[in-house]
Amino acid sequence: MARPEPLGVWLYGSRVAELTTSGPGDVTLRYSDETLGRWPRNTPVLSCSLPLTTRRQKAAVYFKGMLPEGRHLQAVAAQAKVSTIDIVGLLARYGRDVAGATVISATEPQDRPGRLEPYDPASLADEVANLQDHPLGVHDDSELSIAGLQNKLLLIADGDGWGRPVGGRPSTHILKVEDRRYPGLVTMEAACLRLAQTVGLTSGDVALQTIAGLPCIIVSRFDRCVEADGTVARIHQEDACQALGRDPEASHGKGKYEAFGGPALAEVARVLDRWAADPLSELKRLVAVITFTAAIGNADAHGKNLSLLHTAPGQVSLAPLYDTVPTVMWPSLPDRAAMRINGKHKLSAVTLDDIVAEAASWRLAPQAARRTATDTAESLLAALSAGDAPEALTEMVRTRLRALLAAGSGRAAG
Repeated sequence: MARPEPLGVWLYGSRVAELTTSGPGDVTLRYSDETLGRWPRNTPVLSCSLPLTTRRQKAAVYFKGMLPEGRHLQAVAAQAKVSTIDIVGLLARYGRDVAGATVISATEPQDRPGRLEPYDPASLADEVANLQDHPLGVHDDSELSIAGLQNKLLLIADGDGWGRPVGGRPSTHILKVEDRRYPGLVTMEAACLRLAQTVGLTSGDVALQTIAGLPCIIVSRFDRCVEADGTVARIHQEDACQALGRDPEASHGKGKYEAFGGPALAEVARVLDRWAADPLSELKRLVAVITFTAAIGNADAHGKNLSLLHTAPGQVSLAPLYDTVPTVMWPSLPDRAAMRINGKHKLSAVTLDDIVAEAASWRLAPQAARRTATDTAESLLAALSAGDAPEALTEMVRTRLRALLAAGSGRAAG
């Protein structure tokens, strides 16, 4: 059987690399001569795990990270008539609208800009109602993909309504349907996203809507920017698993968790320390992120739920927070931290001193770490008092914050 045609990897209009494969499961990346002549060797143009080099690189983990997981992957692979391990085949079919700024295509992206097909209330309701059996709402003319296990739909804001991305047109929003096993989850996630906005850890729009009788959360994509003329610009990003070359499907699908080989906070910190334009500022922001994570009780803050923005070739920063679910509010969900904080497995056991000690292991001064964590906790307390979060969430987070601050009150703030 003939080998598949190489795929181009396009970034901000430039063909920066090509993908080839020797068979299902294999992905080989080679940077273009133009890219090699443009930036110094070892620059993380596409990914921190795929630095710029003249050598061909094995890149299956990075590109697999653009695809859905579990039964969703099985469904889109069946529609494309390829194997679930045929990463290049899947990206040839669905790679024109993926997370970040890359466009993966055998032809020039501008030759097929895609289009928007408006939803009316009935067609949107049908799409949402069928997500269980029709993941991502993929149609024969869809060329899109996004990672994850949840029922999701990619949308384009269309005036006062929504549209379906066709032919690789970049989506602007993500709709997620509430998991029936955890009633109230999307309401709590939306409330936590608003709290994160209040303390400067995320941005964008978040809305709750009931569609086809199902509670849904709709959030604007942080890796998309809608220009004044309506053009959608892509923003490059990667998640921590991609940046560190960790396969989330390892260990029977648990490879995104630190306990099963997934990213650790110290490893994310090292990436920021090396590649951030302002490492001190980014390390402080990471302290604020883990303080927030501990405060809301989010045990699912794993390597796929923490991302880096590539602000320029060779420069990264922490992306806005997303998937901020207070998992401790559902007793059936574990309290085991997806990324340990100072070696602590249980989020409920994390203290301010643990956060300071964790940050000190990244080379951040204890005084700076303590001040950042304290400021974040105090800002959250103020946001809870002034906000409209559900009462159960407010009381849970307030209790955790007071315990966090009390445990660290005996040390100098600095």
